[in-house]
Amino acid sequence: MIDLAAEYQQMQPSISNEIEKVLSSGNYIKGDGVTLFENKLAEYLSVKNVIGCGNGTDALQIALMAIDLKPGDEVIIPAFAYVSVIEVVCLLGGIPVLVDIEDQYFQIDSSKIEKAITPITKAIIPVHLFGQSGDLQKIIAIAKKHQLFVIEDNAQALGGKLIIDGKENMLGTLGHIGCTSFFPTKNLGGFGDGGALFTNDDELAHRIRMISNHGQQKKYEHEIMGINSRLDSLQAAILKFKLQYLDQNLSIKRSIAAKYIQELSSCKEITIPSKNTDGIHSWHQFTIKVKKGKRNALKDFLKNQGIETMIYYPKSLHQQKAYTNFRVFSPISDHICDSVLSLPIHSLLKLEEVSFISHTIKDFFNAKH
Repeated sequence: MIDLAAEYQQMQPSISNEIEKVLSSGNYIKGDGVTLFENKLAEYLSVKNVIGCGNGTDALQIALMAIDLKPGDEVIIPAFAYVSVIEVVCLLGGIPVLVDIEDQYFQIDSSKIEKAITPITKAIIPVHLFGQSGDLQKIIAIAKKHQLFVIEDNAQALGGKLIIDGKENMLGTLGHIGCTSFFPTKNLGGFGDGGALFTNDDELAHRIRMISNHGQQKKYEHEIMGINSRLDSLQAAILKFKLQYLDQNLSIKRSIAAKYIQELSSCKEITIPSKNTDGIHSWHQFTIKVKKGKRNALKDFLKNQGIETMIYYPKSLHQQKAYTNFRVFSPISDHICDSVLSLPIHSLLKLEEVSFISHTIKDFFNAKH
């Protein structure tokens, strides 16, 4: 729902100059440009270590490898999320334990986590879906009580914050490891794939750096098992350039979200997304819930009016064919799949367009479809 070509035109020729510098340098993998971006992002997040990698899915896999996940270890994840979170657990031989989400914020239900913990539980992965966290403080407290790792999947919430004792804390920096994606449509998106891991634990950072580079610290000296997952210099240059505009773009998206809420709050046929009062939403998506089974009809109606929408996600994780062995009782996740609809929200969207979209939604319901 983002016009990436228009976004590029807005940044060109400045970003083209950054790309040309990399091409002229001949340093396309690792190098000073990647380190500079990692340091800039670490400064933005107020975290000690940022390590770039190939993509957000790799970031999750590397995080699990860094905590030494063994075959048969259990990892608690939400039942409603993007597939990568269950995918990486299974690829490493772990056992995903799916926990239902709560209905208000689309986040894993912290009140159900402790019941899911067993003697072989290794970690909890809260997914900060659509741009904010749930009750992350409670999740971290539960993990500490049971000596578990917390890996934050922050792919959709870079720039989002959690307020603790009056202090703003960046999401992705509160657990043992945070993971993010630089997929082009993310809050900070590259011109291809990319990802990163964050941690304040220097020992974990050391392992992450080695794992992402074939398990080596010194060339051809492979100390641990690793993979090949590195952020390239071109993406690092693009991301470093775009990072300086991240807060500005998030501010625009917050204004758009506020406009949607103002326009749609009177529409009884939908539920508008709720903001966690203990946090600052980054609004990766503006996802409504459509009542009375009318989601698909509304989506088609909006499409006919030239308005693109998306369904994130049409199935909960255990409903996917590849993962039916991990079926759980998750009524909220399963119900939400039939009602969620994400509306356009990006930094190039004008408030007049938000009004048009909102009025079109109300027109649909006023016509009693």
